[in-house]
Amino acid sequence: MRTSIEATILETGTSSLRGDTVARPRVRPTQIHEPIRGEVTPKIARFLQRERPKTPCLVVDLDVVEHNFRTMRRALAPAKLYYAVKANPDPAILGLLAQLGSCFDAASRHEIDSCLAQGVRPDQISFGNTVKKLADIAYAYDKGIRLFVFDCLDELDKLAKAAPGARVFCRVLVDTAGADWPLARKSGCSPAMALDLMTQARARGLDACGLSFHVGSQQTELPQWERAVAQIADLYNTLRGRGVELDLINLGGGFPGRYHREVPPVDEYCEDVMRIVRRHFAEPMPELIVEPGRGIVGDAGVIEAEVVLISKKDDAEEARWIFLDIGVFSGLAETVGEAIKYRIQTVHDGGPTGLVVIAGPTCDSIDILYERSCYRLPLALRIGDRVRLMSSGAYTTSTASIGFNGFAPVASYYI
Repeated sequence: MRTSIEATILETGTSSLRGDTVARPRVRPTQIHEPIRGEVTPKIARFLQRERPKTPCLVVDLDVVEHNFRTMRRALAPAKLYYAVKANPDPAILGLLAQLGSCFDAASRHEIDSCLAQGVRPDQISFGNTVKKLADIAYAYDKGIRLFVFDCLDELDKLAKAAPGARVFCRVLVDTAGADWPLARKSGCSPAMALDLMTQARARGLDACGLSFHVGSQQTELPQWERAVAQIADLYNTLRGRGVELDLINLGGGFPGRYHREVPPVDEYCEDVMRIVRRHFAEPMPELIVEPGRGIVGDAGVIEAEVVLISKKDDAEEARWIFLDIGVFSGLAETVGEAIKYRIQTVHDGGPTGLVVIAGPTCDSIDILYERSCYRLPLALRIGDRVRLMSSGAYTTSTASIGFNGFAPVASYYI
């Protein structure tokens, strides 16, 4: 596997610049060459060499986004793909996925509007946040959206009031061990509570259509899918036995990108998930939907950053501190707790390396990306060198703050 920053792979397509975003023709019927997952594509390499954009910047190859979507749609069939808008809500990505026939998982009024602006039909949007203002539920319902999630009685009451007759599904808590970003207990309820809530949903005039769960973002352990799907299937059968005729299972997200640890190819992972689903749901299976975000856009993006400072805290210490011009607040929020470990490429790859602590540019002490993860970078690395953070197309621009400490959030280009 190539590790140099100049490494390139087979051509995946062409496009032309238009300001901050790159214009893209309508979806082509021709087959896309499969990219090396999470590597610098020729388009990105040429763009960075030709344009030398100011750092930090994210460059996303839309051909890789298209390839990932098509691969997942094929491997997860018959499930429908509801792209998790929060992963990367750029209009270039939403527009492309809309052309490809994707549905969308939106978490807010703004994300709903962003989808509608790209020509997405209301019946292709799920309001997938368990915490919604009454006014936002009414807004979505007025726009024609009829699919909503809930996980507690008060949220159910809001839906009954603002979205009468809507299809609703209950999010159930499952074990998320093995996920790099586990999601914990913020969204979802116990299976016992879900039994009661789904019955009450019917009594409130809502279409209690299904159940949902999430195995945790960047889930690398397939046995967690087995445990979660078995638990949901048992709950599904119990509810149907009580006369609640469910017809929908939302499998959530969790499909991993390629970070510091190797993960299975996209198609193999998705096919394994579907084999698990088929083991636990008899034919005819309920309608299935999935909500991939990272799995579609993560490996399509590369962040280029600059080394601002190299220092030590004591001459006796082995580790050098490498300060970049991007950090926790400007696009790398998922490094909190060293959860997501990006692969880093430099112009000096292949030479001797040393232990490093990697930090961002702000004066806040939380702005340390990696201190415990034993990253090693070339000893030849110098101030002013550019480095690349691989597979950074998801949860970077969408989580960046608006200018903390005066540092602008990461800029983005879509080619």
